[in-house]
Amino acid sequence: MEEHHLLESVLFYLLASVIAVPIFRRIGLGSILGYLTAGALIGPSTLHLVEDPSAALHFAEFGVVMLLFVIGLELAPDKLWRMRSQILMLGGGQLVISAILLCLLFYFVAGTTGKISIALGLTLGLSSTAFALQLMAERGIIASALGRKGFSILLLQDIAVIPILVLVSIWAGQAASENPGNFVDGLISLGSIAGLLVASRYLLNPCLHLVAQYGSREIMTAAALLIVLGTAVLVEWVGLSMGLGAFTAGIMLANSSFRHQLQTDIEPFKGLLLGLFFIAVGMTLDLSLMLSDPLLIFGGALILLVLKTSVIAGLVRLTGQNWRDSVSLGLMLSQGGEFAFVVLSQSLSLGFMEVALVNQIVLTVGLSMALTSPLVSLWSKVSDTKGHTDAGDDYDTSPESHEPEVIIAGFGRFGQIIGRMLAANDIPFTALDKSSSHVDFVRRFGNKIFYGDGSRIDVLEAAGIGHAQLMVVCVNSEDSIAIIETVKKKYPDLRIIARAVNRNHAYQLHALNVDHVFREYFASGLEAAQETLASLGYTEAQAIDKVEIFREHDEKLLREAVEYKEDFQKLTELAKEGRKELESLFTQDEKI
Repeated sequence: MEEHHLLESVLFYLLASVIAVPIFRRIGLGSILGYLTAGALIGPSTLHLVEDPSAALHFAEFGVVMLLFVIGLELAPDKLWRMRSQILMLGGGQLVISAILLCLLFYFVAGTTGKISIALGLTLGLSSTAFALQLMAERGIIASALGRKGFSILLLQDIAVIPILVLVSIWAGQAASENPGNFVDGLISLGSIAGLLVASRYLLNPCLHLVAQYGSREIMTAAALLIVLGTAVLVEWVGLSMGLGAFTAGIMLANSSFRHQLQTDIEPFKGLLLGLFFIAVGMTLDLSLMLSDPLLIFGGALILLVLKTSVIAGLVRLTGQNWRDSVSLGLMLSQGGEFAFVVLSQSLSLGFMEVALVNQIVLTVGLSMALTSPLVSLWSKVSDTKGHTDAGDDYDTSPESHEPEVIIAGFGRFGQIIGRMLAANDIPFTALDKSSSHVDFVRRFGNKIFYGDGSRIDVLEAAGIGHAQLMVVCVNSEDSIAIIETVKKKYPDLRIIARAVNRNHAYQLHALNVDHVFREYFASGLEAAQETLASLGYTEAQAIDKVEIFREHDEKLLREAVEYKEDFQKLTELAKEGRKELESLFTQDEKI
């Protein structure tokens, strides 16, 4: 019965998502509000299709964990170090100022005690990492200077969760002085993070290399999940945030050759679990309480949104950002966060807060999440914000942070020559190769190459094909055809240069309308022929002229052969259609 109940719940989750999310995206309100509405409808306060949202919420937290891992993959340690001032100034300033203002409101307006006011101020000062990052991704600013400022704020908030939980435990009567083991636990936690850093740097890459070399695509996906979930559970076991552990592992793998493949393998699981997380948050909304006292709940949510937007926008404006972008980022980070549910749940279980107060705050946080997406959309229309931001800080203009202008699929001898020429002219590119041993060897000489299958569009998108002006395909005939067909479907306007290993391969590439086809031995053969003619007494001009005539003649024959092949295929198809019509006529005659 329990398994049957679980399957029913999963069915309702999927059905609600498939119906609600496309509708909300179609009317311009975004997928997050669609998930929240779906959760509110199937939850215990409305249709009662799912009665226990807590189990789904606990499981779906892994979506946030995976999200932080993927974000960590985008932030190499050197970039993170350059962001330290933003993390401390923006993140610390936002949390402290927001917490003080909220604390004063609770103390003087709501009449709560000093300790509870401080705890609620700190708790509501946290934003939702999942909501904010999803909104920044939808608005296309997550990789910009503005997006990094937003992430700096979210990162410090994630780090601050642990001290807030400790503070609530102390005030609830679980003082650290009553438990001498807390100091030892802290040392164990720090040692575990240090061990994780060492393991991520020196053990994960060799393990991934072995999996890529001897495993399969499914095993590579399993390895990616093992890294994320394993680090999350390990760090939680020593008393720290699961998200912090996954984020740390992601940072240490940011310079790994497997970065794009890991990101691609994690992406589907991250998307599904984040959707489940938003649905679970929607199911926690007690709509009856909202109906009984709407002024308190709506008023509280709006005050929270306005206060945090003002604080964040003011701080971001001080960094040199314009007001439109500052307010936009402030709105994206203005809601209460998912960690508020964790802090409030602990406060309730320890008897630190009353049930009625916790229910009101939970509903206020959930409503603030629901209002964030439409408010961001409204501000975008009112302010005519296009998602363009200022150039930002120096780390955003460094060569490492540039999107690639060229994608090179296959980095053998042919591809490496192109890569070296691009690097010599400071043209950013990303090279992909699905041979892990080759990737490992080439990276030793300082080449920018990543492990990944170029025939998978998700891997190419993770490598930055959406920003590229050109793609160079330097793999063997079968793989290159698969890659080009895949790219042509999704990016028909992208220019493609391809290497042909033989004449038949060249026929196939021309048939796919590849912009430029270079036969592997043709150019070097012509160069050798030119030198041969010169050695036989021809002048340099005569030799060049003879070679050019032959080249044009051979290229013409190749094009004619391709056209002939296409015409032959069309004639064959017409013949087949004519044959079917004749057979149909004979069949009718026989019936008559």
